[in-house]
Amino acid sequence: QRSPTINSFFHDTRQRILKKEYIMADKKDTTTEQPKIDIDISKVAETLQKIGKPLLAFISTVLPVIITSSQKAYAFYRKLPHNVVQIAIGLVFCFFGGLYPALFAAIQAAKLGGISTVRDALKDLANEAMIVLEESKKDDNVDADGDGVADVNQIDSKALLLRKANLVMTKINPKKVDTALAAISKVWLSVISVLTVQFARTIALSVSISESMKKVVNRYITPTIQSATPKEYQRWVPVVVGWICKSIGISLAWYIQAVISAVTTALEGGKIAAYAILKFFKDKDMNPGGFIPDDLDETYIDKAIC
Repeated sequence: QRSPTINSFFHDTRQRILKKEYIMADKKDTTTEQPKIDIDISKVAETLQKIGKPLLAFISTVLPVIITSSQKAYAFYRKLPHNVVQIAIGLVFCFFGGLYPALFAAIQAAKLGGISTVRDALKDLANEAMIVLEESKKDDNVDADGDGVADVNQIDSKALLLRKANLVMTKINPKKVDTALAAISKVWLSVISVLTVQFARTIALSVSISESMKKVVNRYITPTIQSATPKEYQRWVPVVVGWICKSIGISLAWYIQAVISAVTTALEGGKIAAYAILKFFKDKDMNPGGFIPDDLDETYIDKAIC
């Protein structure tokens, strides 16, 4: 047997060797990790270079079509009788608000957040995009060296992306873009906040319903089901009962939320339709019974009708 001194010597030596191996392995991992990151970045750059030209061609072709179609659709909407459109919107809110509670809640949140600013913001972004696209078309025809071939067809995808990025940075109006994005993000956050609060309330209600139901079911129904279930499957009974109670709780909570949304959207839709009807009569110089006032904003008739 070795003496305690020899044992201590071997123990210390073994610990130093293990520590040295750990440090060397850690350095090895650090040195191999950096090349791996460089390889991943180079792969991303190669992929961007490959898809650069097709992507720019696709954007240059599709984006003008989308912008032009949207502008034509909005112009067509502006030509429609405003009062008739408002009546139709109010009736849709009134009779279909309970079918799509999330959609109508998002619309209401957008209206409170300032949906008109979003319309102006989208218009500004579309105008800036069209300016950039027009300048890009002009740039595609530039032949600086005069060899009869456009410069964009003589450079690789990387140089083309840098060229188009520089074009965007020099031709776009950053102040307009910043203002438009700020307006859109403001309304978007309003919608997200309203939907989050609404569905958090729905989830809390579903949990309360399922927990209350589970207590009653576990006391009066679960024992009967367990007695009729084979012994090897009895441990599944509480779990399955809990799933069923949660499903029923979610269904009831969603139904209650749909009813609440139906009532609120029906009131809002009725008010929109009633105001549009009164304005329609006023614009046609029709005042049956003389009950339509000159200033529709100071009357409660539309509220009473809704």
